[in-house]
Amino acid sequence: MRPFERLRVIDATHVLAGPFAAYQLAVMGADVIKIDRPGEPDQVRLQGPDVELSAAEMGTTYLAQGANKRSAALDLKTPGGQEALRALLRDADVFVENYRPGALASLGLGYDEIARINPRLVYCSVSAFGQDGPRGPETGYDFVFQAVAGLMALTGTEETGPLKSGAPVVDYATGYMTAFAISAALFHRERTGRGQHIDLAMFDATLMLMSTHVTALTAGGKAPHPEGNRFNVAGVGAYDTADGLLMLGAANMRQQKRLWEALDRPDMVKTRHADRIPAHAAEAAVLREVMLTRTASEWEAFLRDHGVPAGKVRPLEEALADPQLAHRGVLQPLPQPLGRAGEYRVPVAPFLMSEGSPSVSTPPPHLGAHTTEVLAEAGFDPERIAALLSEGAAVQGRAPGADQ
Repeated sequence: MRPFERLRVIDATHVLAGPFAAYQLAVMGADVIKIDRPGEPDQVRLQGPDVELSAAEMGTTYLAQGANKRSAALDLKTPGGQEALRALLRDADVFVENYRPGALASLGLGYDEIARINPRLVYCSVSAFGQDGPRGPETGYDFVFQAVAGLMALTGTEETGPLKSGAPVVDYATGYMTAFAISAALFHRERTGRGQHIDLAMFDATLMLMSTHVTALTAGGKAPHPEGNRFNVAGVGAYDTADGLLMLGAANMRQQKRLWEALDRPDMVKTRHADRIPAHAAEAAVLREVMLTRTASEWEAFLRDHGVPAGKVRPLEEALADPQLAHRGVLQPLPQPLGRAGEYRVPVAPFLMSEGSPSVSTPPPHLGAHTTEVLAEAGFDPERIAALLSEGAAVQGRAPGADQ
C-alpha cells in the first residue's frame, strides 16, 4: 500500500510546478483529479518536440507529469462548473491551484468559502510572489524567477553573461516544495483534525535553491558572482580530456589527497583546506595538462578506483542508459499514446521505500476523459450531468483506452 492511497486530490493547476506537485502525490497513491479547462487546454499539453502529440493535446511536457491522474473538464467561469468543483471539494482531502491570487475567490471558490463546506480540506495556492504583498498580483514562469531572484546572475561567466538553466529547475523544485508542504499540512490535520490554507510562492522557492549564497551575503557581506565551471579549489571543476569534459569532484581533504597521490603528485597534497584556495592556479595548471592524457571515460573509471568522485559530462541519451537507473526503477514505462506501438519511460521519484514505493500505473488521460465518471462520484445524477454537458459547463473527452 502506498502512503497516499484513499487520499483524494483535486488538481486545478497548469504548466509545470503545480501539476508536478500533484504528480508526486499521484505516484504515492493519491487519487488525483486534474481539472482541465474546456477549449483552453493546459499549455503543456501543446508543448514538446513531437508535433503529432502536441496537436492531439498530449505533448511530451504533459506526458512527463500526467500519469496516475484522471481528467475532468470543467468551465469554472460558468455556474455549473463552479457547482461541480464545489461538489468535488466537499469530500476531497487536498485542493491545489495556481490561479492568479484572488481569481478563485472572485468566483466564490476561495479558501474561506470552501473551508466552510469542508473544514478538513488542505487548500494549497501556488503563485508567483505569494497571495498578497506589493508583487502579489504579478505572474511569472520558471525562467522569470531564475532572472528576478538572482539565480541567472550566478551562472555563466563574465564573458558569456548570465545563462538560464537548461532544465526548468525552479518549476520542479517548486513542485517538490509544494508536495512537501501539502504532506506537512496533512500530517498536521492528523493531529488536529483541521485543514488549512498553504500560500506558496515560486519567488521564495527560487531563493531556497540559493540558501548558501543568500546566507553568505547576509551574514558575511560576500556577494556571489558567476564563475562558470570554476570552483574556489582546483580539485573541483570541469576539465578537458582527450575526448570531452570531465567534472572533477575532489572536494574534501581526503579526496584531494587521493587525487594527487593517484596522479603521482604527492607534492601537491595540502594539509589544510585554506591552503587549497591560493594554490588554485598552480593546481589547475597541472590538472589541465594531465587530464588531456586520457579520455573522460578512462578518467572516470580511474578516479573511481581511487575513491575520487568524477563524472564525464554526458548527453541525456547516454545518461539514461546508465544501468543504475534501471536497477533503481527511477524511470518507469507507460504505453505510447495515440495508439502508437511500444512504450515510453517517465521519471517517477528519486527515492525508494521499504513499503509503498512510488510508481506509475495509468497513462496520462486525454482532456476530460473522466468527466462524467467524476461527476457521478460527486453525486450528480445522469440528468444533471447531461445538463452540465449540454450547457458547456463540463465536457466529456476521449475515454481511457480509446487510443488502444
